[in-house]
Amino acid sequence: MDELSARQLREKIVAGEVRSAEAVAKVFERIEKFDPEVGAYISTYRDEAFETAEDVDRRVSAGEAVGVLAGVPVAIKDNMCTTFGATTCASKILENFHSPYNATVVEKLLAADAVIVGKANMDEFAMGSSTENSALKRTVNPWDANRVPGGSSGGPAAAVAGRLCSAALGSDTGGSIRQPAGFCGVVGLKPTYGRVSRFGLVAYGSSLDQIGPITRTVDDCALMLGVIAGHDPSDSTSVDEQTAHVPDYLEKLDQPVGNLKIANVPKFNEGADEQVRAALDEALDVYRQLGAEVLDIEMPHLDYAIAAYYVIATAEASSNLARYDGVHYGHRTERPRDYVEVYSKSRAEAFGKEVKRRIMLGTYALSSGYYDAYYLKALKVRNLIRNDFADAFGECNCIVMPVSPTTAFRLGDKIDDPLQMYLSDVYTIAANLAGIPGISIPCGFDDKGLPIGLQILAPAFGEAELLRIARMFEANTDWHKKAPPLESVDN
Repeated sequence: MDELSARQLREKIVAGEVRSAEAVAKVFERIEKFDPEVGAYISTYRDEAFETAEDVDRRVSAGEAVGVLAGVPVAIKDNMCTTFGATTCASKILENFHSPYNATVVEKLLAADAVIVGKANMDEFAMGSSTENSALKRTVNPWDANRVPGGSSGGPAAAVAGRLCSAALGSDTGGSIRQPAGFCGVVGLKPTYGRVSRFGLVAYGSSLDQIGPITRTVDDCALMLGVIAGHDPSDSTSVDEQTAHVPDYLEKLDQPVGNLKIANVPKFNEGADEQVRAALDEALDVYRQLGAEVLDIEMPHLDYAIAAYYVIATAEASSNLARYDGVHYGHRTERPRDYVEVYSKSRAEAFGKEVKRRIMLGTYALSSGYYDAYYLKALKVRNLIRNDFADAFGECNCIVMPVSPTTAFRLGDKIDDPLQMYLSDVYTIAANLAGIPGISIPCGFDDKGLPIGLQILAPAFGEAELLRIARMFEANTDWHKKAPPLESVDN
């Protein structure tokens, strides 16, 4: 069953050819065998998973209706609230936090009869590009145990790539779905800001965060997005159905986009490694052979995206993480002398280095005398970047660029150099600043056998066409069919 996509598995379960309990048993067998080394999961829910699977099997046998993810084993990033298990954000400050409610996306998965097998590892509070900032465990890349899986959704991406689940949900604030998907050779989609409810997602940067699917195929990505997309009255930033209709993403998925115009940004792409650029050029050639026109364009303000992002995101993080104070919930220091020590020692003891760094950067940017010089200026740059995208989409259907300047780097290579770590997101950050959707799909391998991702960006709420464009490439290549040699990781 390892070779089946989520959609194929669901179809076989509904047809009675495969039992969901068998699929779940196979997933847990692989988790027990490979996850001690891969480290994709922070927690797993065997009993609950089998209970859901057996209920789906019973209903299928009885001829009752089942959901669109009936019996499919799914993982979720551990920054999405659940009433089952802890919601840790891979942080010691929330290590024992149990949410009283489910995130909206979790409720939608359960309503679709998905089987949630566990919560996956991540960079602490989603702050990082390698999952090395997790305070709870180490995650490695299934393609090479000496390499990072990317971040901050490294756990979900490693789980999908390693066949430790059929699909997963991650969150993307500056590339945290697309970059690990690229590093692990799977598909990762960041939807338009407001397309998917953020209710129950532990906030990092509230104007940037978005939940999206990580899957093995574009087909599965469309399936998962159809489940989680849509208006949620519990989330004030969720766009309503009248403003942006949620289509059937699977309906026309295999219909190529006619008169397709693809924009390439050669000057911006120069910073990528030679093998990454070569894979991008080869991908563009595939589209040319399919009849697409490739345009070279300039987007003059993309060079400022990293600087703007790390002002805006850290400022929002400083505000959002102020609630973790040792009083309301989370870790509390032992034997404090007064309430000043409750706050200061609780935070000092339980936050990791990168989280502290970003809180301090954001607090500084928002402080008196610096707000105009940093935060307000970053917001103005954000508008210029949005305008760049608007101008580009006036000429083309989509924009392509690398997912990351390199393939997966070695564990420890960048953890002590924050600036180098931040630059690994140089190609993904702009989409979050502009609020547009982006997808990473496998497009090749480097000479070390590590996956290379192709990033495709589309106008706001253009996910249906974006998925069709990605599917055009996938249907004419076989990169997505490659699987990591986990047996060698185990040995």
